[in-house]
Amino acid sequence: MRAVCFLIIASTLLASTLASTLAGAATDPALARLEQQIEYVSHSTDGVAGVGAIHIETGRTVSLRGSEAFPMASAFKLPIAVQVLSLVDDGKLTLDQMVSLAPSDLHPYSRLTDLFFHPGVSLSIANLLELAIVISDNSAADLLLREAGGPAAVTAKMRSLGLGGIRLDRSVAQMISDWQGVRNLPPESQWTRDMWDKLYDAVPERDHMRARRTEMADPRDTATPDDMTRLLLRIWKRDILTPENSRVLLDMMDRCQTGKSRIKGLLPQGTDVAHKTGSLGGVANDVGFITLPGDAGHIAISVLTKASNKPEEAAEKAIAEIARTIYDYFVLVPR
Repeated sequence: MRAVCFLIIASTLLASTLASTLAGAATDPALARLEQQIEYVSHSTDGVAGVGAIHIETGRTVSLRGSEAFPMASAFKLPIAVQVLSLVDDGKLTLDQMVSLAPSDLHPYSRLTDLFFHPGVSLSIANLLELAIVISDNSAADLLLREAGGPAAVTAKMRSLGLGGIRLDRSVAQMISDWQGVRNLPPESQWTRDMWDKLYDAVPERDHMRARRTEMADPRDTATPDDMTRLLLRIWKRDILTPENSRVLLDMMDRCQTGKSRIKGLLPQGTDVAHKTGSLGGVANDVGFITLPGDAGHIAISVLTKASNKPEEAAEKAIAEIARTIYDYFVLVPR
């Protein structure tokens, strides 16, 4: 019992320390100036940008709209992965456990949906994680969400970690359908591979744009930049997953194939970035880790954007410029 109490107290103290670290960012004049520069370069997008970044080795932090909720889009696959790997740590799932795909599991904007036309496909939890994190596959993510216990279970996990600013409410398929403006999505048991385009094409453009504007203010499936960065930091410190499964997740993030023009976009060639992106109608996100050169350390960084009416490249440019600004500061002032 004393061991359990110790763990609870330690977790509470860690959450309190992380919160005070983030809250105290602007008390350092140099970091306050860095935040002002981040705000300036964020205007590359016509939308709204939120940023949370921690220099892991020193705990120095910068934050821009850090407590504001932003739609996660596919960045919500990271909290799903944390919940799934927590269940693996607890012995409730295994990485080699096989999951069968039914026709209703082939969801929109998915390589699985594009490649598998016939029944009889099963993939392991490990392979589903690989697909969801490395290439951001939507069908894989929704299968993992089911294995994780659904959106409420992932949200409960985040709250248990002191990360109340991260919440999941829908599957990827449901989220995309809401953003598209689909009003009468059939029951999941009736979903088919050929259904999605027909549903989306039937929505008038004005209804689609109205739905997009509504979703920008929807609290569902959102994260604050500060709490997303806290989650990253805890993944890095291996205090929410076993060291083995922390490494599994970090390795997958290191192999992420999406978002090459975002956090990576303006960094020196060869800079190691382990990350996870998200994109959906006016939203472009990138969250992860930057390894600085030499002994300058590492940065946990979340850049979330929303409400852009320009092509996605504008938001990507803002993310890249924000990441480079933070990178340059901590390279020049590593301690």
